[in-house]
Amino acid sequence: MTSQDTNYEPLTVETIPARLSTVSTVTAHLGDDPSTWDAKEVGDGNLNLVFIVTSPKSAVIVKQALPYVRLVGDSWPLPLKRAFFEYHALIRQAERAPGLVPEIYHFDEEQAIIVMEFLTPHIILRHSLMAGTKHDGLADVMGKYCAQTMFRGSDLSMDTAKRKADLALFAENVELCDITENLVFSDPYFNAELNHHTPGLDDIVTRMRADIDLKIAAQDMKAKFANNAETMLHGDLHTGSIMVTDTDTMVIDPEFATYGPMGFDVGMLLANFFMAYYAQPGHAEKEGARDEYQEWILSVISDIWSGFCAEFSNLWRTERTGILYEKTLFEDQGDHLASEQALAGRLNHIFKDTLGFAGVEMIRRTLSLAHIAENDTIEDEALRADCEGRGLRLGRAILVKRNDFADMNSVIDMARAIGQKG
Repeated sequence: MTSQDTNYEPLTVETIPARLSTVSTVTAHLGDDPSTWDAKEVGDGNLNLVFIVTSPKSAVIVKQALPYVRLVGDSWPLPLKRAFFEYHALIRQAERAPGLVPEIYHFDEEQAIIVMEFLTPHIILRHSLMAGTKHDGLADVMGKYCAQTMFRGSDLSMDTAKRKADLALFAENVELCDITENLVFSDPYFNAELNHHTPGLDDIVTRMRADIDLKIAAQDMKAKFANNAETMLHGDLHTGSIMVTDTDTMVIDPEFATYGPMGFDVGMLLANFFMAYYAQPGHAEKEGARDEYQEWILSVISDIWSGFCAEFSNLWRTERTGILYEKTLFEDQGDHLASEQALAGRLNHIFKDTLGFAGVEMIRRTLSLAHIAENDTIEDEALRADCEGRGLRLGRAILVKRNDFADMNSVIDMARAIGQKG
């Protein structure tokens, strides 16, 4: 679907009340008098329009896809159908990880509009990480979210006919997959048109683009992303796709949803925490002021991974009803040890992929088009380059040497060593 062959019209704060006042599921939340509604545009992402619409009764989020990449402009067209994939991903995630994604109130495919639950007093996690704020339960929720969506969206659990139908549906999310395949896996490793980086990284960038082992490892991970349709992915899981309060965590924005390797979402997520870890000196009030907070970030990384493994293991033992590793081959024959061995093998496979995808993400968020605010908002250019350079060192290590790490603790030990001053 394109804007040219529909009656598509971008929303504005002025037109939202008239456009949505006839939708019963919207008026059920905002009330029947649209003159009392107030719309405010709040989108700060790369692709879409996002509004908060409030009334004396309640509030909702209204999200509309634009027919181009907002970050770049109409010179980079994108299909409106990405809203279709986001809607279908959200309703599946709501089933697989209950209570961890916003509720959908209305979807208009032609207008590429999703009206959903307004999360309040939630804020974007990335902003919290820049402010040095801790969040109870964050790691537990994200570990469970990743395990539940990965396991329950795969052939370990799903009815195989339904999974294949879903695979076919999300395979049409071609244009957003193309963004991932190019901006994430290829562009950082040559002088691509949209690349940009902090000038202080020039020498590192030159070395990385001449690093054959690094480029081959990145392409190995690209092949996994393109060819291994293990489960339905969020596709863009990072700290800007998570909303938090002091005690609550919710996941948003799965418009990049596709089928791919289980380690992809987990790797993307952990990479953003590692980058936030290295960026902390750029946000500290004085030298050393964020040391304890950096350790908290590392503990979150550790706890997300351990929580993921614990929940994945629980689901393996209680919900393994798909065509893979059938219980008829293991538990039903009284061979529980073999089932546990197979589980350990799966988790090790996901762990290695997680490291590879995390390394790719750390490199692309520093050298490709879309960076992270934690680094971009560091005004001291030399300090920013230092923070980013440390992230690049870890990114290369866990990408190229991903098979050499025994566990997440060994990765965190390396991250901490790279982060030390001197």
